[in-house]
This record gives sequence, structure tokens and C-alpha cells, in this order.
Amino acid sequence: MERLYNSTSWHDHGIPTGALMSEIPELSKTASLRWLWRQLTSMRTALILLLLLAIGSIPGSLIPQRDQDQMKVARFIQDHPVISQWYERLSLFDVFGSPWFSAIYLLLFLSLIGCVIPRLTVHLGALRQAPTLTPKNLDRLQYPERFSSTRSIEETLDIAESWFKKHRFRFLRNVDSISAEKGYARETGNIVFHLSLILFLIAMAMGSLGGQKGEAIVIEDDTFTNVATSYDNLSHGHYFDLKNLDNFTLKVDKFTPKYELASGAPLDYVLDVTTTVNQKQPVKQIVKVNHPLSFGNTNVYLQANGYAPVVTVRDGSGSIVFDGPVAFLPQDSNFTSIGAIKLPDAQPQQIGFIGTFLPTAVMDKVKGGFSSFPDAIDPRLLLSAWVGDLGLDKGIPQSVYRLDTNGLERIGIKNMAIGDTWNFAEGSITFQGWKRWVNLQIVRDPGKDWAISGAILALFGLMLTLFIKRRRIWVRVEFSDSSGSVISVAGLQRHEYDGFQEEIARLVKRLND
Repeated sequence: MERLYNSTSWHDHGIPTGALMSEIPELSKTASLRWLWRQLTSMRTALILLLLLAIGSIPGSLIPQRDQDQMKVARFIQDHPVISQWYERLSLFDVFGSPWFSAIYLLLFLSLIGCVIPRLTVHLGALRQAPTLTPKNLDRLQYPERFSSTRSIEETLDIAESWFKKHRFRFLRNVDSISAEKGYARETGNIVFHLSLILFLIAMAMGSLGGQKGEAIVIEDDTFTNVATSYDNLSHGHYFDLKNLDNFTLKVDKFTPKYELASGAPLDYVLDVTTTVNQKQPVKQIVKVNHPLSFGNTNVYLQANGYAPVVTVRDGSGSIVFDGPVAFLPQDSNFTSIGAIKLPDAQPQQIGFIGTFLPTAVMDKVKGGFSSFPDAIDPRLLLSAWVGDLGLDKGIPQSVYRLDTNGLERIGIKNMAIGDTWNFAEGSITFQGWKRWVNLQIVRDPGKDWAISGAILALFGLMLTLFIKRRRIWVRVEFSDSSGSVISVAGLQRHEYDGFQEEIARLVKRLND
């Protein structure tokens, strides 16, 4: 027989090697597809895909995304032109909508379904089956007990049956024995947990395809109307129609922040608004962090805030070319803010300003101007004025918070307090005061309720899996002429269970009482 394992032994038996290899049939297309499906629906593949999905989500949190901030993506491309080309090829500026991320997502969805559905079918079949019959030799099982009793077989089995009912065991009573088992809810919890993952994936798909998310900066006393043109940036799913935006308006009455005096840390943010839904009676409401407003399926969140200096600008002819607030972007926790004022209609030359707003101004010879506290205690506006072609008519998009000074001429700089007016040859600017602005995030997520349901089911299934142990107990009663009957008790645990021996001991004690 050893010669059969030798590479030349096939020729010794008159069997050509080529002929042997030709007898191995190739897999048919159906068999190949069946093999691929089994590989895809294995638990190992599901875990690998889940890991790939988590790894694939990392670039979405590290690299600017177009559906979140297009201007930030544009600045990144401008600052890193070489690496941005590779990011574009790999769809890293739109990770969650990229083909490769969608492929991982769909494969994981199919894998989970292929894993869970067969297990669910087998589990339902096991629930309908009766407990297994009592083994012949109980001494080979765990924690065997054997003792005598003066009761009859029927009396002993009645006591055992009552004990199993009280402790919610499934049992099967035979002529001289009882088979009982408990803990099938553990596998139920395992299946429920995996079904909740599928529910999560469905919720993600519903939010991605049928949801919408946008942001808008609204200054105090201004009104936001929920139409597409009111958003600073807006993204929506493939199956969401912008005509279905919920009909509401929101007027920002007042934004009140509270800060700790010692450290400047924020204590509370309160936004007072007046809302109107479907042109009905206006309603006063309050928005706080993590306490959004709800309009049907749409939630409005308070996301960020800042300052908007109020200025009045006149051109060289004395005409007012701008009068109102301009939103500035905070650069640190003390709200040192930068912004730009662009006046393409000024005559005889276009005028632009680069500004820094300091809520609590501190002037330092080394650091320059900065804010030492986030609240407006001593506000100052630092401006540099520029004249020339601002480039707004060339069709090239520009940030509203920055001024491109290429080709412009600087005519001066000024440190202004509230009420100051800066006069120059091309016009003048007056610093009237300031207002606050808030950044509102408007989100419509039809999969939110499904995701919450999935989270509850996942927690419920995990608790069943962790705290329920599957085990079996058998009781056999044999008649004896000398002592009435001999009772044998033993068990078998499917999973490690510290209290299993004590549980059998309680049953034995009950049968002995």
C-alpha cells in the first residue's frame, strides 16, 4: 500500500498519470456559482467584509468630502494638486458614494443574508423538534447522580416534570425517563443580533438613497426658508426629489451663549427662533445642542456659531454700496474670526476688505491682534482695504470668506472700534456693531427609525447571547425490588455555565425530598 503514495507507483500499476488527471471532472458553471455562494456566505467572509467596511470608512473621516464641504475639498485640491489626482481616481473625496465602497457594502449585505437565513431555518426546525431521548448510560455525562427512592416511577417523573415546568425547560416524558433542555434563546439572540446588522445596512441604504442633508448660516434677525436655494451646501440621495422638502420657515430671533469666566469654555447655547409650518401661525421655539427642531421627517440641528460684523460702506461717489452684517469664520476657541467684504459695484473702482474680528481684543507687538475671551466684551475690527478687479465676473468660484489679492492694490489698514469710520480716497467704511450667526444643519433621514430599531434589537440579541446558556438534563427511573426505584440524573451543557452543577443539585434535592 505504501507504493500508492509514490509518484511513480501509478505506472507500476499500469495507470498513466495523464489518464488519471483526465478523469477528474471540471466544475460546471452551476457548481462554480454554488461554490462562490458558499464562500461569500461563510461567517469568515462576513467578518472580513465587515472589517473592510470599517477600514474603508476611515478615509471618509480624514479626507474632506464633497457632500459635506465642497469649499474645503476645493482648497485641499488647490493646496495638494498632485495627491489630489490620486484621490480623485480612487474616489476618496466621495468615499461613501464610491463604487468600491458600494461593492463592499452590497457584498456584506448579501453575505449576512446568506449567513443568517439558513441558520434561522435550522433554528426554527430545532424549536419544533422534541428534546432528544435519554441516553442509555447517564454516567458518561456531566455531573451524574444516582440514588434510591421509595416512590414509584410515575410519582418521581411527576415531581421531575413539575420542576422542569417551574424552571421553564422544554421536556419530553417517556415511560421511565424525562429529557429536558433549555437555552434555545441563546441561538435566537445570536440570529437576532445578525438580523439587526442587516437592518442597519437597510437603514444606511434608505438614508443614502432617500435622504437629504444640508447646512445654512443664518444671521440673527434673518429667516431661513426650506428651499434648495437657501442652503449653503446641500446633498441628497438619488431617489430624493427636492420638491419634497418639508415646507417650513425659521427666523433666528436671538442666539445666547454662556461661557465660563475663568477658562472661556462654553456652558450652554440657546437659540430662540420663530417657526412657521405650511404658512400657519408662527410659533416661538428654542433649539439647543442635541435638542433639534423636528418638521415631519426633517430635523434642524444647532451645529456652530460665530460673529458677523455690521458695516456700512460708501464708494468714491458717496453712494452706499453695502450696509449690513457679514459672517466671519472663527479660527480658535476664543472666536478670533476672519472674513472678507467684496464690493464689485463700487465706483470708480471695485473695493475689497480682508477683516479680522476680535470679540475681546488684545493687541500684542509679537502676536498681533487676537481675542482673549469668546464673548464680545471689547470687540474690534481689523481691516485691510484693497482696490482693483476682484475677479468676480470671470466665472471662477471664490470663497465668500477670503479675498484673492492677486492683481489688487492695498490702500491701507485700520483698527476699528464700534462707531468708528475709516475714510479713504476710494470711499469709506463704518463699523456699526455686530450680530451673531448660527450654522444650522438640516437633515432628513428616512432610515433613522430603522437604525434605532436595529440598535435595540442588537442590544437585545447580545444580551440573550451573553446571559443564556444552553443545557440538557435527563432523569431516568428504574424499578428495584429491594428499595422501590433507582433514580439517575445527569446533564450536558452546550456552553460553559458555572451554575449548571448547582442546578442539577437542586433537581436532585427536589427528587429526594
